[in-house]
Amino acid sequence: MPTGRLILLDSASLYFRAFFGVPTTMTAPDGTVVNALRGMVDFVATLNTNFEPQAIIACWDDDWRPQWRVDLLESYKTHRLGEDGAEGDTTDGLLGPQVPLIAEALGLLGIPVVGAAGAEADDIIGTLSASWKGPVDVVTGDRDLFQLVDDAKPVRVLYTSRGGVSDPDLVDNAWLRAKYGIDAAQYVDFAVMRGDPSDGIPGVAGIGDKTGAVLLNEFGDLDGILAAAQDPSSSIKPRVRQSLLDSGPYITAARVAVKVLGDACEPPVLPARPLTSEQQTAFRAFGEKWGLGGATDRVLKALG
Repeated sequence: MPTGRLILLDSASLYFRAFFGVPTTMTAPDGTVVNALRGMVDFVATLNTNFEPQAIIACWDDDWRPQWRVDLLESYKTHRLGEDGAEGDTTDGLLGPQVPLIAEALGLLGIPVVGAAGAEADDIIGTLSASWKGPVDVVTGDRDLFQLVDDAKPVRVLYTSRGGVSDPDLVDNAWLRAKYGIDAAQYVDFAVMRGDPSDGIPGVAGIGDKTGAVLLNEFGDLDGILAAAQDPSSSIKPRVRQSLLDSGPYITAARVAVKVLGDACEPPVLPARPLTSEQQTAFRAFGEKWGLGGATDRVLKALG
């Protein structure tokens, strides 16, 4: 089992970032818009150069809205649904055709693309981060995966929300303490109470970041908080106490829905590195076909 650094890509988070960060004037010789494709190739080059991983795995949303999560929380990602019931398209149809090209490019670069039925990329990331024996970096712009941070393993998150892939926040337990006042092990309960409109998770009325952190620091976890809410002599304020008591069924369901799976897939077979001359030739042909320009040279140099 490899023990070097593993980078796990939250693929959809990154290719959406690439799409909105690179102009749509970036096109292939046949006129196809390839801005997200080019951005993802550059992301791979940057991550290899800056963090020198032993391996990179691209984690894929085979099911971006699993039914089992919807069964737990009917509101789960409902705001992202289009009129046809599929995921809404905010990219004028320009990103969709690039997604299979991104998967093809990653495969040509020796980066396994891993998904699983009934699982989101988050679940693939949770599973692979648990099975890898060495340090793990999770690259994402979503806060959901802060729950995986583990200084002992170690697992950290390269959080791209502010500085992008080239200058991500390096999220470890100290970062979470400084940002939210909680430990990584408390993040699922924190997210359940605070809620997350971007994922259709309503939260508990009257509980935001500050109150959630205060409650977790006093009572440890949601079990302790709910027990204290049942005790009229506890320090929980009346309005918050009533919100917690009223939210019992939601809390029970949301704790399961928010937590990422740890058994969603089998680890992939990792291709040998560095790339062979045949792999480099194949990727150069791909890059020429799709007009990747200097991104081709940058990623091949980075993968060495």
